[in-house]
Amino acid sequence: MTLEDLTPTTAFRIADLAARQDEVVRIAEKRAVDRQHAKGKLTARERIGLLLDPGSFVELDQFARHRCAEFGMDANRPWGDGVVTGHGTVDGRQVCVFSQDFSVFGGSMGEVSGEKVLKVMDLAMTIGCPVVGINDSGGARIQEGVVSLAYYAELGRRNAHASGVVPQISMIMGPCAGGAVYAPAITDFTVMVDRTSHMFVTGPDVVHAVTGERVTAQELGGAAVQSEVAGNAHHRAADEEDAIEWVQTLLGYLPSNNLDPAPEYADDTSPVVTPADLELDRLVPDSPHRTYDMTELIARLVDDGEFTEVHSAFAPNMFCAFGRVQGRSVGVVANQPRHQAGVIDIDASEKAARFVRFCDAFGIPLLTLADVPGYLPGTAQERGGIIRRGAKLIYAYAEATVPKVTVVVRKAYGGGYAVMGSKHLGADVTMAWPTAEIAVMGAEGAVRVLYRRELAELPPEDREAARRRLTEEYRDRHTGPYQAAERGYVDQVVTPSQTRLQVARALRTLRTKRQTLPAKKHGNIPL
Repeated sequence: MTLEDLTPTTAFRIADLAARQDEVVRIAEKRAVDRQHAKGKLTARERIGLLLDPGSFVELDQFARHRCAEFGMDANRPWGDGVVTGHGTVDGRQVCVFSQDFSVFGGSMGEVSGEKVLKVMDLAMTIGCPVVGINDSGGARIQEGVVSLAYYAELGRRNAHASGVVPQISMIMGPCAGGAVYAPAITDFTVMVDRTSHMFVTGPDVVHAVTGERVTAQELGGAAVQSEVAGNAHHRAADEEDAIEWVQTLLGYLPSNNLDPAPEYADDTSPVVTPADLELDRLVPDSPHRTYDMTELIARLVDDGEFTEVHSAFAPNMFCAFGRVQGRSVGVVANQPRHQAGVIDIDASEKAARFVRFCDAFGIPLLTLADVPGYLPGTAQERGGIIRRGAKLIYAYAEATVPKVTVVVRKAYGGGYAVMGSKHLGADVTMAWPTAEIAVMGAEGAVRVLYRRELAELPPEDREAARRRLTEEYRDRHTGPYQAAERGYVDQVVTPSQTRLQVARALRTLRTKRQTLPAKKHGNIPL
């Protein structure tokens, strides 16, 4: 039925009521715009408008209001109760979204706002689509007491149940403190905005009261700290528009849920070796002590050289990114020789393990590029729990059942060889470049251990020449890829210029892979 089908009087009343409601909403939104813009931030609705396709947003519970009589709050109850919820599309694909409205009760979580968020979370699970939460909140609504805390816990439970079922993305666009931080921590990806967002369990005032330390909100939990040091933020955006663009790009690589495939695009890659492929033959320096940029290799393996890095500022010695190979999404895990020679430490282990588990949960194949000297030694790492926390990477690869392709680029020493997607952890196809070294340790270190006594007995003037000779002999006999290939640990020894074609072929072959793990409720990853 339309307005034309009604009597003139009824139609007029409906139209008048709608107009008055629209006017109230317009005035409220104008005030919200002014307050948010003064802080250099967008409003809740502006953020949704930038994220979703134009005209696609369907709002839910727009006229919900808090129960002021019960909590003794202001009788002038604004609609929405501090959060805007609904669904729409990003690049034509369904997405659920909630956006906290800081202009209404500081975006705080109360009973009604909590109900709205849980409702849209349940909808995302029901229809199987990603959910994006835009956080800009003062925290729990004090006036509502334990009720607000209950909804934080309920939201955490929803996040846990949705984990591995639908992609969950959190955008921190302003303050996020106290119990509110744990929901983003459970979600798959967290984006923060430089200078205008912060996230911490206890704020600067509490820190000062308890410890005497004076610290600002940005120093305590700003985007720089959370993305570079704590590792809680997967991307630090320059502004809110940059944050939204990054999320839109990220969603393009991901499936809507764990049962659907990721979006597939036309394959326009060359079926033969290209000039860009030939450049790989000169990528790795002859000297083992010289470095190179692993992203140059990745750019030549993925379609159009395009990839989206995750956690780029955290543990830069480990590289994690999404790209596409022949039009299909792939997760790339690689050591980055430009940072600490690509060594694996606690942060790198946890960063890569989380990324591997996400890809496995959503059926995204894994491409691992190994150039690793091993695990980082030292008392700080040992006391920090490198044994337990480093084991997370082993667990993640061993548990993953998606197609796994590994390429040893220059070296893979010791435990680093084993944990970087080796055949022994379930890699389906392993490759190595002809000059790659696979060994317990590098030739120089091995010679110092194995021939220490013989070298010590030589005259000082002869030691250096003998050491070089023994190093070359050891490298020729023990460190090349062919010993591993003889035992089937390496399936193919490929020239660098052939890597793109061979990786694409392997992933194409593995598209129909089927693998199941032993029946169990769940494993017990070493947390």
